[in-house]
Amino acid sequence: MAQSTNANIINWQEAGEETITRLRALLRLDTRNPPGNEVRAAEYLHTLFETEGISGEIVGPGKDRGTFIARLKGDGSAPPLLLMSHIDVVAVEPEQWTHDPFSGDIADGFIYGRGALDMKHMVTMEAMTMLLLKRAAVELKRDVIFMAAADEECGGHEGAGWVVKHRPELIRAEYALNEGGGSGFVIAGRRYYPVQTAEKGTVRFRIRTQGRPGHGSVPHNENAILKLAAILAKFAPDLLPVHFTNTMRGYIAGIAATQPPDIAQALQAVLADETNADAAVDRLPLEEALKQRIHAMLRNTVTPTILKAGSQINVIPSEAEASVDGRNLPGWTPEMFLEELRSVLGNEAEIALLNPSLPLEADLQSPLFNTIKDVLKERDPEATAVPFLLTGGTDAKHVTKLGT
Repeated sequence: MAQSTNANIINWQEAGEETITRLRALLRLDTRNPPGNEVRAAEYLHTLFETEGISGEIVGPGKDRGTFIARLKGDGSAPPLLLMSHIDVVAVEPEQWTHDPFSGDIADGFIYGRGALDMKHMVTMEAMTMLLLKRAAVELKRDVIFMAAADEECGGHEGAGWVVKHRPELIRAEYALNEGGGSGFVIAGRRYYPVQTAEKGTVRFRIRTQGRPGHGSVPHNENAILKLAAILAKFAPDLLPVHFTNTMRGYIAGIAATQPPDIAQALQAVLADETNADAAVDRLPLEEALKQRIHAMLRNTVTPTILKAGSQINVIPSEAEASVDGRNLPGWTPEMFLEELRSVLGNEAEIALLNPSLPLEADLQSPLFNTIKDVLKERDPEATAVPFLLTGGTDAKHVTKLGT
């Protein structure tokens, strides 16, 4: 990225302390989504960048929904790099917190605040990267673009999605760095850093069953609730079959390559056969939580989350409905997903699709991924970087529409 490096002039202790200060300031800004009000954080960042001599602008569909974008110019010899983050946070139940969720308090070695992990920490890290590059006068080959987006937690349509649709020139880039990986883990004494190279799409839908209404005192077999319950009873975590993706092959193979022979063989057995992969995962000498996540990363998934039926306790309703959170693997369209689901469930119920989003998968041999692996190896020689598939979703689903 850089033609010359002036990192030696950076006081990293001071930079670390400043990073904490900046993060705490962002945590004190209430940007719960809904309703959002991200503009207050966007304005904070805009002022900070302007003070440092970095120009930027706040864009978005309304006065309260602000996405801040800034750019450091390179010499143009390589296409831009986009640093992505989002400044909205999810809802909070203050009574469940030991500290005010918008205090930024420091206690017992922790920083407390809604967004400390998702994801104002990354907003701050990327903002500090921009500030330090500017202060050190690093000569860049690429433009480095910073985007702190609104609305990611509710789909990104008024944040990154809006920018892609209305101001794509502001963020068009060859590569992007985003949330999703980074939560390191240890297996048999060996450290691993997951680097997200893929994420699932969403295929949310409603299942509706029809029945015969009646009085609750006279039960019958045409009860819409019982029909729905029979369908939902099939929704085990392994309802749909295993399908290997390039990312999961790389994830499992990368771990296996650095493990003792017994664990390596157990991991290789997972990749030997899709039909027996679940049993092989169950035999892995790993924590149950990690095995559960691997099961989800290997397949399309469906999880019922909301049920609706009836309006009066003594009346059998004529219909029942379940909202289901479906997640599809890279390479799977919503139509393919529903076809697979129908092959398991049959045609007993009406299925209505709700605003699907496509999955994505990056090239595991890209220069960016190789650079990440090289830098991690330099900083932590005993660790291994592995590709990672996020079972959730991020704003990457919007940005990839620009060819990033």
